[in-house]
Amino acid sequence: MTATATKTLEATLAPPTAHKERRLQRTVATYRRALDDAFESSADTQTAVNDVVTGYTLTSYAKDALKNYVPQLRDTYNASELEDDHPVRFTNRGWTLDHSEDRTHEFCWRVPQAGRGNAFWIPLRINPAQRESWDDLLDGDVSVGEFRLQEHRTTWVLHVTIEYEVAEPEEPDDPTPVGFDIGESKLLTGCACQDGTPSDPMLFDGGRARHLRKEMHTTLKRLQEREAAQWRVDERFDYYQNALTDIVEKASRQAVEYAQQFENPVIVLEDLSYIREHLDYGAWMNRRLHNWAFARLTGRIEDKALEAGIPVRTVNPAYTSQTCHACGHIGSRSSQAAFRCTNAECWVTEYQADINAAANIAGRLDPWGESLPWKPAGDDLPRDGSACDSTTGHRGASRKSRQTTLSAYSSETSSRSEPSLVGSPAVHGG
Repeated sequence: MTATATKTLEATLAPPTAHKERRLQRTVATYRRALDDAFESSADTQTAVNDVVTGYTLTSYAKDALKNYVPQLRDTYNASELEDDHPVRFTNRGWTLDHSEDRTHEFCWRVPQAGRGNAFWIPLRINPAQRESWDDLLDGDVSVGEFRLQEHRTTWVLHVTIEYEVAEPEEPDDPTPVGFDIGESKLLTGCACQDGTPSDPMLFDGGRARHLRKEMHTTLKRLQEREAAQWRVDERFDYYQNALTDIVEKASRQAVEYAQQFENPVIVLEDLSYIREHLDYGAWMNRRLHNWAFARLTGRIEDKALEAGIPVRTVNPAYTSQTCHACGHIGSRSSQAAFRCTNAECWVTEYQADINAAANIAGRLDPWGESLPWKPAGDDLPRDGSACDSTTGHRGASRKSRQTTLSAYSSETSSRSEPSLVGSPAVHGG
């Protein structure tokens, strides 16, 4: 069997003529008005979005992209407001590419425009490192998904998502579940369960992210208060967005490399459809948590895992940070980094909270390749196999008590941790 993998190609438009520049700007302005109106109308279905955007002078490719995107802003990303720099999105039906070795810029893109015969061609400056993928796209060896046009101060950038077939990883007979938790203190925490025991956890630090998010908010606010030139605001915003992309790529690559060190790995992630339902820590904390790039980070892990031949499964994340991975009892978090088990008979007294959550995520993988439903019991004990070693019961308590806290992993994981920046891809539309 095969599966579809994705990759994003990037190209810069050659400087357009004044006439083409005005047409590009008009397209962007119209698209953003349609996006704002659809979002502010609280439209959460494709039909509802269609009713709003029908009257706008946009191609059907842009309108169809809006019908797909706006409901995602509500349902998946829980966006409460929009920034004003969203790219123009087009569905793959509007894609046309031309090539000639006789031109200075060999590749040319046909810019979709509303109205018959109004589309126009513009040369592309492609990323040389992606030349092979552009050739594959031209030859039809890969197909186009969505493509996006973004204005960056003095340049126009085109991002093209390509899709291609790869062999779908087969579920191993004796899998090693590797769970990943995305969080506030640690951007990404990985933990494999071997013979029912958390093994060699991985920590990708999130401290730098908090610093940069605060810095971004403060910097942009001050620039706007001082009525700084728009190009300066755009320049700073682009800096943070580029940092986000870089960090997400590093974190996702490290996650897959971590999983590869185990025999028969299966990566286990939280199901994004449960995020809005279960992130309920008050308005202030929800706002911070919903700014994390859940979708982008998990998406890149899935893409890289597929290329590496590692199966990926998703599970319900409910109570993974509050449940003891060893005994299944609901415990407490005395601090952001520490989980404390309240079961006197459990061998766990205190455990690093993010590792505990990652172990719980890993433990919810059914050994026969199916994700387990999570159903709370009357005594608050999960009976879905959230302990690492079982899918039907819980491990017997050990007489020996011990602590496993962050300090136990600080020295060995410091070399693996990367500074990180996380923002909301849904709100900023990058």
